[in-house]
Amino acid sequence: MLRVTVHDTPQTLTFQLEGRLANPWLQALEKCWRDTVASRRRLVFRVDLTGVTSIDPAGKACLAAMHHEGARFYAADCLTKATVAEITGQQEP
Repeated sequence: MLRVTVHDTPQTLTFQLEGRLANPWLQALEKCWRDTVASRRRLVFRVDLTGVTSIDPAGKACLAAMHHEGARFYAADCLTKATVAEITGQQEP
């Protein structure tokens, strides 16, 4: 299961994800992302991954597409941070 909560402020749009970032829940996330981002203009799009418990290859592809559209990721655990580093091409802090 995947829960998506959108926090909307004047300058930032944050997608808080909780649960498994995997099929079959990715379609709902992708639709939420497309609909929300298309209807709002923000300086920063954030994706909070601190509540994500697992990410499958399709989930990585979804995050890569979000990154390509300007998303910034926030992760807490080592595995998720490593996944973010792989997607963004940046070294882990």
